[in-house]
Amino acid sequence: MPSPDPVRRHIPAQARETRWTAPDGFRLRRIDFDHAADSATRGSLLFLAGRGDCYEKYLETLAGWHGTGWRVTAVDWRGQAGSGRLGDDGVTGHVNHFGMWVDDLADFWTQWAADGVGPHVVVGHSMGGHLALRAVAEGRIAPDAAVLVAPMLGLAGKQMPAFVADAAARGMRWARGATTPAWRWSEKPGELPQDRIDLLTHDESRYADEVWWRSERPELAMGPGSWGWIAGAISSMRWLARDTVLRSVEVSVMFVATGADRLVSADAIRRANRMIPDSRLVEFGPDCAHEILRETDAIRDRALGAIDDFLDEAAPRIS
Repeated sequence: MPSPDPVRRHIPAQARETRWTAPDGFRLRRIDFDHAADSATRGSLLFLAGRGDCYEKYLETLAGWHGTGWRVTAVDWRGQAGSGRLGDDGVTGHVNHFGMWVDDLADFWTQWAADGVGPHVVVGHSMGGHLALRAVAEGRIAPDAAVLVAPMLGLAGKQMPAFVADAAARGMRWARGATTPAWRWSEKPGELPQDRIDLLTHDESRYADEVWWRSERPELAMGPGSWGWIAGAISSMRWLARDTVLRSVEVSVMFVATGADRLVSADAIRRANRMIPDSRLVEFGPDCAHEILRETDAIRDRALGAIDDFLDEAAPRIS
């Protein structure tokens, strides 16, 4: 296995880890890369990670954007990574409803955007992409452009009708308990399943970075979602899939996806791309898994190049 890039396993000197306090007093962990001193500020970029994620997994990408002049920020979701837990234990990913996260994003965005130079853009991966698009569709945030990487707009595989899945998830939440894990994690609590890498990336070294960070910072470890999370996700995806909702999106959107995704639905992403008035899609094939920004160099470089081109067009530097 090739040696990891040093930037992926330490917090860069130009980055600051702090806490943001939500209106209700809950404290969310954040990291900020101030704009490079030797170049004009390109703008402000907010990165939102996926379910069970932490910003440590994306340090390489965040530092790369910072190096091109962006003021970069990433923030944990309430109840994930270093922002505490909402369930009954330290590893189950629970939330009562996704509206809680949209509220946090809207409040954070208001303060963050006021503090930094434009253009202001949001980049969201997986669940982070879902929540970014929902916040845009609800009019809660108004970025100059949005990049949604493998967004969770539907689940991969054959699915039952949305209204049936919604009712079934609500039933399971009631029967099993909202904070109960909805699926099995691994034979050994706290240990990642052996085949998990196959769902996420073809790059063994980048995958190993996550394992390393979980060892260095045990508070980052998260396992299955709860039945509350499942019910919240299905309900939120069902709302966001409405034609009227997608057609009302006025922000320029770029989708980056892979047809080989085994976690989120590529068909749902293609459909959203068709529905949103100002939208484009860059889609990869079987050599790309769910975590596109943590894939092999060949895939990752193409994705980042396409994102840069889109942002140059949709959110050009302010003179």
